[in-house]
Amino acid sequence: MVELQILGGGKMGEALLGGLLAAGWCTPGAVRVVEASQLRRDELTAQFPGVEITALPGAATSTILAVKPGEIVAVAAATNKAGGGRLLSIAAGVRIAELEAVLSPGTVVIRAMPNTPALVGQGVSAIAPGAAATEEDLAWAAEVLGAVGVVERVSEAQLDAVTAVSGSGPAYVFLIAEAMIEAGVLAGLPRPLSETLAIQTLVGASALLAVGEHSPAELRAMVTSPGGTTAAGVRELERGGVRSAILDAVMAARDRSEELGA
Repeated sequence: MVELQILGGGKMGEALLGGLLAAGWCTPGAVRVVEASQLRRDELTAQFPGVEITALPGAATSTILAVKPGEIVAVAAATNKAGGGRLLSIAAGVRIAELEAVLSPGTVVIRAMPNTPALVGQGVSAIAPGAAATEEDLAWAAEVLGAVGVVERVSEAQLDAVTAVSGSGPAYVFLIAEAMIEAGVLAGLPRPLSETLAIQTLVGASALLAVGEHSPAELRAMVTSPGGTTAAGVRELERGGVRSAILDAVMAARDRSEELGA
């Protein structure tokens, strides 16, 4: 029996494995990755020497379900039969009750919503407990996901909103980055220069926010001189309804998450 089993060797499964090994949370020999694709198994074997990479689940103390939402219920049932231990699901839109319905009574289930910045160790995840999950189980899940970013505890009822803000949030930021790059080109900058300026501006602005000394509104005011260029630009953003569009986007994503989990 291995200490940890990861079902799904995609990008998120790979990120979690890499983060856990880098943090010294476990040794390669204590982990099993279950992946259906032979090509992907070969890639993971080369990348993570000593980790068991296989096509079939087996006995484990704990299992992370990192497969597609449409596959996860069947995979969870098969894993449970194989003695997969407590389960941490990172599939969007799949309710805890759906998983518990196909598992042995008393099986621990924790549902999580990570986001793609976990791929570079800068993710944020929210975790919600199933009926049998204890404080110890939640602490374990927080430690696992903490290897690739920040972890917050929520109720399952809050996960649709979490999905809309942080799960989908990177896409909103990427869209803003695209627009800033195109605007720079339109203003006469070479594309490579515009890309560097836009991306580093987003990175730097995020770093200022992360320091936490000032609110977003205060930081915006600090760079917005009366009658200056930034004030003119912000006015156009407000006139274009950017604030309302972001509010609408988050609400639409939340509603869609609720529909998928209905």
